[in-house]
Amino acid sequence: MTRRSDRLVSVDLDESSIGRGSPDIEHERAVAIYDLLEENSFALAGHDSGPYRLTLSIREKRLVFDIRNEGEAPVVTHILSLTPFRRIVRDYFLVCESYYQMIRTASPSRIEAVDMGRRGIHNEGSRILAERLEGKIEVDFDTARRLFTLICVLHWKG
Repeated sequence: MTRRSDRLVSVDLDESSIGRGSPDIEHERAVAIYDLLEENSFALAGHDSGPYRLTLSIREKRLVFDIRNEGEAPVVTHILSLTPFRRIVRDYFLVCESYYQMIRTASPSRIEAVDMGRRGIHNEGSRILAERLEGKIEVDFDTARRLFTLICVLHWKG
């Protein structure tokens, strides 16, 4: 059962980990953060100090989840290797680039086919993220999807 405190109330991307991206990437980033804050499930194993504030960053080729309580007091930092994400993020970027090019000129059926592939890769990345967080942070699938989008944004620019 999800408690009201098992959620994120703030999500930031470490500005030193990223730069400005293309308008498409900036849009993905803004939508993912907005959607994530609107609805999420984020519970820390062994902690009952939510709701939480999350800052995501990349440091030394590792993904850093800096988690704080609502009052900004540190709760826990989880560091994950990016190695399990390399292939899936690379594939996702390739499909996204094709998708963004196609939406300007291709037929609706071609756009739909590429978008289905894009969503499939995104789902796989979300599943990998949820597995990597297991025992540390419990997230539902939609939360994992939105977090995976943010990881891609960080990875793209990091």
